[in-house]
Amino acid sequence: MGNGAKAQMKRDKNAAAAGKGGASQLKTNTASQSIQCKTCFQTFQSTAKIAELTTHAENKHPKSTFDSCFPGAK
Repeated sequence: MGNGAKAQMKRDKNAAAAGKGGASQLKTNTASQSIQCKTCFQTFQSTAKIAELTTHAENKHPKSTFDSCFPGAK
């Protein structure tokens, strides 16, 4: 087997490995956006802490309460 055949076999092997797809987590992150502000409809990940949601409610909606922005979050 010559060097040309070895190189072609290596290219074929690498092309097959590259076809498996990337390890992107964008679809998973988009799916985990399960908490939504009822005032502005901004979404937050399901792992968001209460402190982060409180900060959003105080800064973005000073006339509203936390409970009106995120009912049932506590």
